[in-house]
Amino acid sequence: MDFIEIKVRFSEVEPWKDVFASMLGEIGFDSFCDGEDENELCGYVREDQYDADAVKNLMESHGFPVTASYTLSKVESRDWNAVWEANYEPVMIGSCYIRAPFHQPRPDAKYEIVIEPKMSFGTAHHETTSQMIEYLLDEEIAGKKVLDMGAGTGVLAILAHKRGAAKVVAIDNDEWAYRNNVENNAKNGITDMTVVLGDAGSIGTEKFDIIIANINRNILLNDMHAYAQALNPGGVIFLSGFYADTDLPIITECCNGLNMKYISHKEKNRWCAAKFTI
Repeated sequence: MDFIEIKVRFSEVEPWKDVFASMLGEIGFDSFCDGEDENELCGYVREDQYDADAVKNLMESHGFPVTASYTLSKVESRDWNAVWEANYEPVMIGSCYIRAPFHQPRPDAKYEIVIEPKMSFGTAHHETTSQMIEYLLDEEIAGKKVLDMGAGTGVLAILAHKRGAAKVVAIDNDEWAYRNNVENNAKNGITDMTVVLGDAGSIGTEKFDIIIANINRNILLNDMHAYAQALNPGGVIFLSGFYADTDLPIITECCNGLNMKYISHKEKNRWCAAKFTI
């Protein structure tokens, strides 16, 4: 499977790299990394999901006070591991250490997660993933049923499993992410996680005590009713993939309309993760 790579060079970095990564994510790009320097962002989308008109409209009509020049090229999927090995560093978040197979273990970490990221989102480098990890480290998970929507690499589902969840279901609508999640489960010695290739319609009638959804604002709003129906009374849902200033009020209003109450949120570089209960 081949991919389309976009390289965007900014006249100034903050906060535009994150802003454009979010907008590109809404038109199909699902993996990002730094380019040759801090002023450049690289994004990747599967060739069969690439929308040239959407990219052109976004990049040439964004309306933001920043210069964002860009180039597009086709890359082969086999190049991805080399890209990540050159750019991917291990991350320590609280007591959780996330590393790739080519990094050394860290015996002092309470939870160690091995992730082969490939083209899937979720390496704990992005603010949304790291904030979700912080929430999961603070939450009582042992013995509970957990659903991870838009699971990507499976890093959040794997952490929930390592923290003693009674059952973990991980769902993603991208076949590459699905296979990557299965592979990462094996790397972490997990054999009993349910990994599903699908969307919110794949939840069915099963109920969960904890739901994790680190996706983006539009998908969260579209699927929130399904999340609410799948949450046990007294259960909690952690949402991320959106901005605190512009998106959190909209997310909160949607949740309130489904009897889910705001508990708290975390914020870093405008990116937000929020906790609600039902």
